[in-house]
Amino acid sequence: MDPEAGRPPEPLTDADHRYLARAVELGRRGWGRVHPNPMVGCVLVRDGQVVGEGWHREWGGPHAEVNALAAAGPDGARGATAYVSLEPCRHEGKTPPCTRALEAAGVRRVVYGARDPGRHSGGGGEELARAGIQVVGPVFSEAQALRENPGFFHRSPARPWICLKLALSLDGAIAAARGERTAVTGPEVQVEVHRLRAGMDAVMVGARTARVDDPLLTVRLGPVAPRVPPVRMVVDGRGTLPPDSRLLDPEEGPVHLLTTAAAPPGQVAALEARGARVTVVPGREGRVAPGPALHVLRASGIRTLLCEGGGRLAAALLEADLVDRLHLAVAPRFFGEGGVPAFPRGRGLPLFQALPAPPGSRAREGWAFVEAPRLLGSDVWMTLERIRGRREEEQDPPE
Repeated sequence: MDPEAGRPPEPLTDADHRYLARAVELGRRGWGRVHPNPMVGCVLVRDGQVVGEGWHREWGGPHAEVNALAAAGPDGARGATAYVSLEPCRHEGKTPPCTRALEAAGVRRVVYGARDPGRHSGGGGEELARAGIQVVGPVFSEAQALRENPGFFHRSPARPWICLKLALSLDGAIAAARGERTAVTGPEVQVEVHRLRAGMDAVMVGARTARVDDPLLTVRLGPVAPRVPPVRMVVDGRGTLPPDSRLLDPEEGPVHLLTTAAAPPGQVAALEARGARVTVVPGREGRVAPGPALHVLRASGIRTLLCEGGGRLAAALLEADLVDRLHLAVAPRFFGEGGVPAFPRGRGLPLFQALPAPPGSRAREGWAFVEAPRLLGSDVWMTLERIRGRREEEQDPPE
């Protein structure tokens, strides 16, 4: 975008890309604290020197641009370029418009990553251009914007954005034996999983995982204390969760249980007496139908969902093409013939079909790495995303 009509936008330099990447990096520091608003970072550069940095630290607090301007000090940003990971907002919400703050500070140029999709908050780039500020953006594609802030850019009313995490052995097993609780990966992976939970609306497991592992599904480890703890959920088509499950500890808040009409009324009543919030959703032969169940969750306000297994639930979601991001934590061990396969009876997406060529190579099977695999302790952490060609329906984001 350029204030001079008909003139194409200037190409970005390597330095522009570097500073914009830094803005994205800063914005990620807001993980778990700014939801449901997006993570945003800002870098102010004048004469080749960084004069201020900031990020959106807390929901309802100053935006990234305001924090960066404060760091630059009086007149520190005059004549500078502002690199912002999201288009500066132009509306009066819980904070004043960032467009006015940038204009008042004398910023000369703005480079922004993702377009703001909101009817009221969007359009900040055009407003800045009308004020005579040189504006370049959006630099990111819709897919890049969604990847960075899925809770903000996911527009589908049909279901939440879904992230699936699985811990696997080298031979594709999630446990040493059926019915046996198994710590597949090390403590470093556990910390990363708790960090993931902190930025999600809800965390979900299947009934067998809830019975065997007896998890809490809370955020207890890692560097992030979530502003709003994620909703804890169990998919349990027959209502088999034991009343003495740790999930039903009243000190940890309510657990939401999705079941079907196949659940015995007495068992449902016992779970509700222990504080469970039970919702009956469509299903067949005691198995919850994923699509209708996810629609119920989305209608209840859940925009992002982390599924932590087990195998049957993971396979059902993958088979129905409902997973957007896949985290695989692979441990350097084998469980052999007695191991519980991640994808029972060949359903879903087997491990090595899920692994495309390395970053930069052509993806296969509709999945692609979104970051290079990395070591967490002795385990390998891999992040892949489903390649989709459709656009989600638009709606106003949270203010």
